[in-house]
Amino acid sequence: MKHALTILLITASLLTACGVLSARSEAPAPAFDLVAPPLGGAPAEQELFPAAPLPTAGYYDETANATGGGNVEPSSVERLVIQNANLSIVVSDVEARMKQISDMARNMGGFVVSSNLFQSYTNNYIEVPEGTITIRVPAAQLDEALILIKTDVVEVQNETRSGEDVTAQYVDLESRLKNLEAAEAKLDEIMQQATETEDVVNVFNQLVYYREQIELVKGQMKYYEEAAALSAINIQLIAEEKTQPVKVGPWEPKGVALEAIQDLVNFSKDFVEFLIRFALYTLPVWIMIGTPLYLVFLGIRALYGKWRAGRVKQTPPSMPAVEEKKKKK
Repeated sequence: MKHALTILLITASLLTACGVLSARSEAPAPAFDLVAPPLGGAPAEQELFPAAPLPTAGYYDETANATGGGNVEPSSVERLVIQNANLSIVVSDVEARMKQISDMARNMGGFVVSSNLFQSYTNNYIEVPEGTITIRVPAAQLDEALILIKTDVVEVQNETRSGEDVTAQYVDLESRLKNLEAAEAKLDEIMQQATETEDVVNVFNQLVYYREQIELVKGQMKYYEEAAALSAINIQLIAEEKTQPVKVGPWEPKGVALEAIQDLVNFSKDFVEFLIRFALYTLPVWIMIGTPLYLVFLGIRALYGKWRAGRVKQTPPSMPAVEEKKKKK
């Protein structure tokens, strides 16, 4: 009986492995080896699929689920596309527009993922608010949401949309799920026939392993479905004052003139700050350090002068000097 159960376990593992190889040939997906763990021990940990970046938007049709199985070609199901959108808009009231966007997302059946309101500065060093907000809205209403967000804004500085087609990955996950469930059913059948404790424990360990893989695959499938059902929009809100040019009286210089004036303002500001720092910090430090050093220098120079004068007095005159004196006499 024990040998018969072992043969059945090996057969179930081979059938499962063959099913996975067949699924891989039909749809590409992250690497995953569906191999039964060794008998008599807990299965080693395996990575079902590599960590994928969070999808941010998309479209999904429920008919993709109904197709099921490893015999499904990606072209025969509705495409599963995860999309996102990014906007940079200039508005007159940042706080009010953030609230409008939040209310719009909730009214559409979506929600606010994150929001951040902070203070920024204009070219004239005036403090103004700025913010970022990320929302999710139903994929079918993505275009409508973008239109509402851009309504009555001062300027749209940037708008981008991108998408990722995950149909093949989703179909492959369906194939994997089908094969895992078939292996689980086969192990359940073997479990019912097992009579010895060792056989029961071995089959139970394999059942635990396959059921864990089934839950992981289902979780990834649900992740794709939910990410595709709601589209994400990232919005940066810029205060209108931050985009205004420097004004000199009624005149608004543009281009090179604007840059020149701005550079002059910056230079004047930096120069005044340098003078203030030099007068209040650099100059006193130099005086504190330089005065003792100068006094030491004067003392050393005076001592050296005295030492040199004493040495001259003690040194006898040379022979040429004595003869010169005698000649003068």
